[in-house]
Amino acid sequence: MNYTFTTDKDKLDVQAIHDFIQKETYWGKDRSLKEVQLTIKNSLCFGLYDQFDNQLGFARVVTDFVVFAYLMDVIIFKKFQGKGLGKHLIRFILEHESLASIQTFALKTRDAQGLYQQFGFQKVGGSPLWMAKDSFVYL
Repeated sequence: MNYTFTTDKDKLDVQAIHDFIQKETYWGKDRSLKEVQLTIKNSLCFGLYDQFDNQLGFARVVTDFVVFAYLMDVIIFKKFQGKGLGKHLIRFILEHESLASIQTFALKTRDAQGLYQQFGFQKVGGSPLWMAKDSFVYL
């Protein structure tokens, strides 16, 4: 199956994103549709689509495009899970031209540390949630 990725916010199915975040996640159960719309407006967003342009997944990044980026709301819609699409989406984000030189990428997760470790993320201190990937070289 062929997949496409885009940062085109106009293609996003915002209602489906909201429904998934509210019903299927531990981190966004209280997020209103208006709040999801605002987070999308103020983030660099990534949509994952099949060859028929059906949205399969979503993620967003809050960043200054130089020093720091925060990866958030990484989702693959329920019926498309278990096919490795989350890995494809994360790889696309980390290699995206506007983010490729970010010095520190951070995220929070309660249950997907193993996934993110495959991409070089490591736990931060004693936090059970925070993970980061640093490309900055300390002299």
